[in-house]
Amino acid sequence: MIVDIRKKYKDFELETAFSSKDETLAILGASGSGKSMTLKCIAGLISPDEGKIVSNGRVLYDSSAGIDLKPQERDVGYLFQSYALFPNMTVRQNVAIAYGGTPEKREKDIDALLSKYEIGELSDRYPVELSGGQQQRAALARIFAYGPQLLLLDEPFSALDAFLRENMQAEFKRIIREYDGDVVFVTHNRDEAYKIADSLVILDEGRLAAAGVLREVFAHPGNVRAARITGCKNISPIEKTGERSFYAKDWGTEFFTTEAVGDEHAFAGIRAHDLSPACEDDAVARSGGTPIGRSGGRPANSFDIMIVDEIDGLFEKDVIFRVAGGSEDLWWIADKDRDVNAVRALSIAPEAIMLLES
Repeated sequence: MIVDIRKKYKDFELETAFSSKDETLAILGASGSGKSMTLKCIAGLISPDEGKIVSNGRVLYDSSAGIDLKPQERDVGYLFQSYALFPNMTVRQNVAIAYGGTPEKREKDIDALLSKYEIGELSDRYPVELSGGQQQRAALARIFAYGPQLLLLDEPFSALDAFLRENMQAEFKRIIREYDGDVVFVTHNRDEAYKIADSLVILDEGRLAAAGVLREVFAHPGNVRAARITGCKNISPIEKTGERSFYAKDWGTEFFTTEAVGDEHAFAGIRAHDLSPACEDDAVARSGGTPIGRSGGRPANSFDIMIVDEIDGLFEKDVIFRVAGGSEDLWWIADKDRDVNAVRALSIAPEAIMLLES
């Protein structure tokens, strides 16, 4: 799939370009970033002002060639946030209306679809009688009855509670493994994208902030916007001090990196879960023992801290702190049972520091 489009809509302008091939691609961004508009342009529900959309070798839209296929001509399966089941039809009728098989095979194939999505016993119920997860399964069964070449999903898990969401995410991964075409889903949830997608597109206010292999984008988002959208809370403007070192202005300390610091790098980011205590054992530090590390005991990129606050979570805790001499709060994710007030210093591995363009 190739998408390269521009669309101006009232006071909002979308301009994005990305590609994928036989994989699951997530479009990640905040509300109003252009995620759903991109999906609707691919589906043909909205026409871009210019650009090109190609799916499975077929040109769906090309402004220069005057091509703009109707939605029903695009072989696209679209799962709406609301699932869009017909309220006056049963589950079986909702699926049957999309089925294009011969009458002889019709009932048998519909039964197979309902069984595959574990809603066979619900076939005579109406959408209002179904849970959110059951509605989603019915909507997916209806989509696959079409035999689409491309699958589009708009916030597929947003309407589900936490327990059902995790179950459906696992089920969804199984479903798409069995699907041969491209899958594109939009989400504002970075964890959801990380669990499911192979590739990632990040949109911010209608513009492409980053795109590429998902884990590479998370590891090297490249710019401040992409870093924030992928969950990095610790970002500081920097001043280059060496080929592989910089001074973090907000944090008041120098850091060393494995990546060369370029003139284009105006900021640095540190993910909260990449921080760790600078000593092997907090008790050693409390008793005046020698911390681990280079020249003087500590590892590279270690710094004294002052705890500002801690927020207990179910399995871990968020710790808000400041570097001694720094002016801005930072975040560290610590083990739930750790006595964070006993931690006097933290460190970050040089390879975990993200150099960012503005």
